[in-house]
Amino acid sequence: MPAGHAKVAEPNAVARAVLGRRSWAVLALICHIELFVQRHYEESIAPQAELCPLWKDVFLFHWREECQHAILDELEWRAEHERIDAAERDAAVDDLIALVGAVDDILRAQADADASYFAATCGRPLGTRQRAHVGEVLRRAYRWQYVVSGAQHPRFERLLAEMTTPGQQHRIAMALEPIVADV
Repeated sequence: MPAGHAKVAEPNAVARAVLGRRSWAVLALICHIELFVQRHYEESIAPQAELCPLWKDVFLFHWREECQHAILDELEWRAEHERIDAAERDAAVDDLIALVGAVDDILRAQADADASYFAATCGRPLGTRQRAHVGEVLRRAYRWQYVVSGAQHPRFERLLAEMTTPGQQHRIAMALEPIVADV
C-alpha cells in the first residue's frame, strides 16, 4: 500500500496469541480460514464474466489449492478431536471463541485504520459522519469476509456440529451473535 497505510496487527504478536491456544481451536480456525477463502472465490470472483481471464485463473488455482488444504485441515482437526478428552475439547471451544474474538478485534482496528487512510487520501475532505460511515462499511465488510462467511460455510457448520455439543454450539453462537448481527 502507498505511504500512510498502516497494518494494525503485528505478525509476531498474532502468532504468539494463536500458538498460545489449544491445537483443536487453532485447527478449527485454520479450517475456517481455508473455507472463507474458497467462499470468497466462489461468490465474488468465479461468477464475474468481465474479470480478466488470467486474473480469474490465478484465483481459480488458488481456490483449488485451498480445497486441498481444507481437506487436510479437516483431517488434522478430526484427529486432534479424537486425541483429546471432553474436558479438553470444552476448553478448546473457549479458545476458539477467544481466537475469533481476537480476529474481530484486529478487523475492527484495521477498519478504523483503513477508514482514516481513505479519508486522508480520497482527494476531498470527509466530514465526521462520512468518515464514520466509511469505517462502519469497512468493519461490516471485514467481519463478513473474515468471520461470518467462514462460520456460516455449510462445511464448517457441519464439522463444528459434529465436533461440539449443543451447549458448546450455543456458546459459539452467542459469541458470534454481535458480529453476525453487524453484517
